[in-house]
Amino acid sequence: MYIEVLFFFNFFLDFLLLMTTSILLKRKAKLFNLIIGAFIGSLSIIILFLNINSLQLLILKIYLSILMNLFTFYYKNFKYTIYNILIFYLVSISVGGFLYLFKLSFNYNSLFILFILCPFIIYIYIKQMKMFENKKNKYYDVLIYIGNKTLSLTGYLDSGNTLKHKNNIVVITNLKNIFSKKIILVPYTTISGTYLLECIKVTKIKVGNTIFDNVLLGFSTNMNIEGAEVLLNKEMEE
Repeated sequence: MYIEVLFFFNFFLDFLLLMTTSILLKRKAKLFNLIIGAFIGSLSIIILFLNINSLQLLILKIYLSILMNLFTFYYKNFKYTIYNILIFYLVSISVGGFLYLFKLSFNYNSLFILFILCPFIIYIYIKQMKMFENKKNKYYDVLIYIGNKTLSLTGYLDSGNTLKHKNNIVVITNLKNIFSKKIILVPYTTISGTYLLECIKVTKIKVGNTIFDNVLLGFSTNMNIEGAEVLLNKEMEE
């Protein structure tokens, strides 16, 4: 393969990786900076002409990746820079895994496939990462105080849960009711009919750093949210 084609192959891939990193982290990098960063990454082809061992090769690649991120996103502070580099590596590993999966090597056919499929793969990757981030942000550490007992649970904020009863917001758990508290039956409606939810009044609930004292805790064996034991109310949204 001609050296200029290999250079362009690397440049195009590095440009996509930097652009994906910028989108995921909302860095809003300028086009000029993306081009400069990708150009620096493309200089890795000099490795083909160097007689170096594996350790030196690794150090050179890390050095170039740091330069790519510095020229693309600038340096604001140590944490900002390290986070940029880590996400860049994560994206690189994902795309590299895609190339390995399809056994793509550096040739003209691979370059054509990269042009056609890689932007689509990165688009799907960005979309899935954003969906994951949005979902992750809806999970909270929850402390439920019931008399002299405290439950430490994981809660999921569901915008669809707007259930209220006499100015009390209702949260729902999949745990069994083992508490000696007065039962309050709260009516709720679904597409299949109207039902009664067994609830108790709790002393207070702490969601993250916010405390709510006007809360009823409902018990339902039908609540099934991965990684959560409490379905929080929409009114608890920050």
